[in-house]
Amino acid sequence: MSSSIYDFLRKEGVSEAIISDILHFRDYYKISEDVKDRIPTPQYSYYGKDVWEEAASALLAGENLLLTGPKATGKNVLAQGLSLAFGRPEWDISMYINTDASSLIGADTFKNGEVTLREGPILRCAEEGGFGVLDEINMAKNESLAVLHATLDFRRAIDIPGYKRVPLHEATRFIGTMNYGYAGTREINEALASRFMIIKMPVISDENLEKLILDQYPDIREEYAKQFATLFGDIRRKCEGGEVSTKALDLRGLLAAIGLMKRDLGAVRALNLGIVNKCFDDYERQLIEDMITVRFPGDLTRDKIFKTV
Repeated sequence: MSSSIYDFLRKEGVSEAIISDILHFRDYYKISEDVKDRIPTPQYSYYGKDVWEEAASALLAGENLLLTGPKATGKNVLAQGLSLAFGRPEWDISMYINTDASSLIGADTFKNGEVTLREGPILRCAEEGGFGVLDEINMAKNESLAVLHATLDFRRAIDIPGYKRVPLHEATRFIGTMNYGYAGTREINEALASRFMIIKMPVISDENLEKLILDQYPDIREEYAKQFATLFGDIRRKCEGGEVSTKALDLRGLLAAIGLMKRDLGAVRALNLGIVNKCFDDYERQLIEDMITVRFPGDLTRDKIFKTV
């Protein structure tokens, strides 16, 4: 899988010089055997040459990344792809309203008759030279994120009260993700924002979504891959126009629905499970249902959608 990621990047048109630097980074910074299983194997690929080049260049330069953008723009998919390409173990750190310093850095615990430090994910990531994904970073309270300031800036160290000062491994990088509009989200403060290179993630184009569907389901007929991609694009435009909420804008749900179709569940029924039933408002449900029935007949089944072997 690790070799195919570079074939994928070349196919996307990513600069050969950047790919070469990534390979050099991967070869130079070794990882210990006990964290090799943390190198992710993403289920999906992120399509977008410019974003790949911007993200990789920032990480190669020693910067941390903040990926911002609306729902279904592939923030976590890109983060996983970067960890795989750079060959780094990944720590997924969910940020939420109750996140505090002890859950990020570590806390005292009683072991073998003495008080020791139970290391948190930030500390483990820092010691092992991993990529730490700070998921939905704008859901955490600003005061809890303040403990990360020295970790994310030029000091690159973690002070653990009562224990020690831990310098970050040279390969350690942090990738934050954030999405405005979710319940509980807020603006991140300037001090935190200044510690990241920020990429505004573009929405996936119909063309790239079609490529993603064909990548996940190579035996799907191209005309149906295009139809599913266009349906998703139409739903997105309804969301952007304020006609419906983003509940039905579920890319994972669309891909999972296509998987159900491959199991011989009818297309309309599968799309109901993956997309329509995410809406709890009757008006929204009816609108999305109408968009689906216009494009897909009720008797559309696996033998028509997928190529026969």
